[in-house]
Amino acid sequence: MAASAFSNSIKRSDIIHRLPPLPTIRDLIRLYKLRALKQLSQNFLMDERLTDKIVKAAGNIENKYVIEVGPGPGSITRSILRRRPNHLVVVEKDRRFIPTLQLLKESTFNVIELDIIRDDILKYNCENAFPTCKPKDWLDSPSTHIIGNLPFAISTRLLINWLKDMSLKRGAWIYGRTSLTLTFQLEVAQRIVAEIGSDQRCRLSLMSQFWAKPELKFIIPGSAFVPKPEVDVGVVTLNPLKLPSTDLPFDLVEKVMRYIFSMRQKYVRRGIQNLFPPKIRDDLTKRIFYEADIDSQSRSFQLSNEECLRLAQVYYNIIQEHPVIDSYNYRGPKEEREVWDDWDLNSMQ
Repeated sequence: MAASAFSNSIKRSDIIHRLPPLPTIRDLIRLYKLRALKQLSQNFLMDERLTDKIVKAAGNIENKYVIEVGPGPGSITRSILRRRPNHLVVVEKDRRFIPTLQLLKESTFNVIELDIIRDDILKYNCENAFPTCKPKDWLDSPSTHIIGNLPFAISTRLLINWLKDMSLKRGAWIYGRTSLTLTFQLEVAQRIVAEIGSDQRCRLSLMSQFWAKPELKFIIPGSAFVPKPEVDVGVVTLNPLKLPSTDLPFDLVEKVMRYIFSMRQKYVRRGIQNLFPPKIRDDLTKRIFYEADIDSQSRSFQLSNEECLRLAQVYYNIIQEHPVIDSYNYRGPKEEREVWDDWDLNSMQ
């Protein structure tokens, strides 16, 4: 048994030396006719020192389960494999990269399980990634990780989707507190981690911080990518909180945060009042700030996480009393908004 374990250990460590050398950009273009597609927001990171640094930011992934999003030609994939996970699943939408990823799969055969999934990460169900992975208790250290150099065009949408999955403990979070290590356009990364009073503070800041602990680990200059984007990139880790900041429904919280920050340079009441139909707007706006014990003349970026959640809680209480209010949309079609013009609380009884 000991000899077998030693042999297996040697084989896994030998992966570092067995990986095929990373082709130059010129080789990739010539051999596989690859080029970054603008419509897919593709930017390749080829510097091994930086890809190693991204994977290192994820923490210890040895013998763990890892999903990589958008591996492209496989530069980050190689850095992940060098840290010897138990099982790596790469999800790639672009069929042009499958041959380069297949090369990595063949080089790690019988040593690390590497699955190549050709799919859109926005549609892929991460629950299916690791059929042999035993779910861990939410309070335990996670054995699952998601790592990815995200396309700018889908990064915010994808993060919101994942935060919702995190709140419901579904998708990748059926396995436990799956951690995230992701790249974002630097401005987006700064928004995710923005604290109270920051000019960058927004809906994304709050939603990220209600369910996870985000950290901006380091910044990668745009010049390190091919093709070079016009902006720098931030590497962010998001580790799910053992105890989330709220148990309110995710969609309701996101809705209230969206209204709170819809007019960030004006008093926060200007955004909140639009949650309610015209005839009852003033009364319910006064109520929500009174019961939440918040100054209605504050500005959104001045509110703490707790204060924002108090506003969401009172809104939740109101729609529990008057469920129809939840369907009101002040930006909806004119004919729909006109239906609400004469509605008051008595008509909603």
